[in-house]
Amino acid sequence: MSEEKIVATNRQARFNYHLMDHFEAGMELKGTEVKSLRAGQIILNDSFVRIDDREAILYNAHIAPYEYGNIANVDPVRPRKLLLHKNQIKRLAGELATKNVTLIPIRVYFKNGMAKVEIALAKGKKTHDKRDSIRKRESDMEMRRAMKAGR
Repeated sequence: MSEEKIVATNRQARFNYHLMDHFEAGMELKGTEVKSLRAGQIILNDSFVRIDDREAILYNAHIAPYEYGNIANVDPVRPRKLLLHKNQIKRLAGELATKNVTLIPIRVYFKNGMAKVEIALAKGKKTHDKRDSIRKRESDMEMRRAMKAGR
């Protein structure tokens, strides 16, 4: 049984992008970054994944320095290598080269004690798509309120 503890989610991702394929990747972390992650000290806004030299690398993810750390703390926004299978990296590189898509992190979590990141192939939404998303969310909220009040 796999125990998952969600550390952070990228809530803006579902609003700004159409999410297509999802992948689970391990993260290569150094020093006290794991302790900061366990404390929930990560920000995924504006972060993205790029395939460089047959490696998947996570950029702009801010992991705050560990509060009780020492000189072992590393740069909070350093690029971090993601651990994927070679065939997954090849497939992602092919998708990124042919289609107008990007790779973004959706959430960071611990699975059986290991730090994982869920990444997704995403296509940017247009302004009218975002307005439709807002309209749908508001109508769903109104329906829930009406159902709750009708009980």
